[in-house]
Amino acid sequence: MRGMANRTGEETASVRIVEGDNLGFLRGEPDGRYRLIYVDPPFNTGSRRELRRLKTERVEEGGDRTGFGGKRYRSTELSRESYGDRFDDYLGFLGPRLVEAARVLDDDGSLFVHLDPRESHYVKVFLDELFGRASFQNEIVWAYDYGGRTKRRWPAKHDVILWYAKDPGNFVFDYDAIDRIPYMAPGLVGPEKAKRGKTPTDVWWQTIVPPASRERTGYPTQKPLAVLERIVRVHSAPGDVVLDFFAGSGTTGEAAARNGRSSVLVDSNPDAVRIMESRLAFANPTIVSVG
Repeated sequence: MRGMANRTGEETASVRIVEGDNLGFLRGEPDGRYRLIYVDPPFNTGSRRELRRLKTERVEEGGDRTGFGGKRYRSTELSRESYGDRFDDYLGFLGPRLVEAARVLDDDGSLFVHLDPRESHYVKVFLDELFGRASFQNEIVWAYDYGGRTKRRWPAKHDVILWYAKDPGNFVFDYDAIDRIPYMAPGLVGPEKAKRGKTPTDVWWQTIVPPASRERTGYPTQKPLAVLERIVRVHSAPGDVVLDFFAGSGTTGEAAARNGRSSVLVDSNPDAVRIMESRLAFANPTIVSVG
């Protein structure tokens, strides 16, 4: 597909974790450095988010959690941190960072912004003005079915991921790298197609990271590795550099490292940096601080 040759010349993937303000970091980066940028900014929920580090053990009886197949688990809290998720002027906070993201994006690069339905439409209008409406490619709906269900309205069980291509006529989209999913009615398509599976649409059904999963870090807004791997594989090439400047638990970095891409991960929260350093130890990350 379009523009699939990598731009870095790197033979091995590297991970760089940056502790500090992401706006200051972005302003120091050169134009067009990154082919893929994914960000999962604060959702502006108006509440405080808790970061809990848990140790989870399988038990035969008791426990405080039920996992797959009804298995029971006991959780021990190792630490707890929290931060505010409230902005009186959300676009006043996020907008300057998106402007810088557009500048450091490569000419055939893509920006993915992960939001919830309360703010996604405001951010989309902003991005339409920033890139031009033709650069909008998809509103991807990540749908999941986990957690409590209110009785006052339809339970909110999806996030929105906005995809913008810097150049709507030339962007990376490696169709052959798309993972296949099962047909819902395999009997209607025949055994050959059913065995191969189908490509996903713009609605991605994927569970959240389960509490007892080995993937779980305890970070409150951790996203599933499967979601980030799909984005990284399709919208970048091996050797490219992927940027996440709201890096949180480091899922973007793990998706990049396990698929031959380098990554730069930025977060101002020391606990997030500590979690990323531990999670990505297999990739020998470099840790730096910026003012």
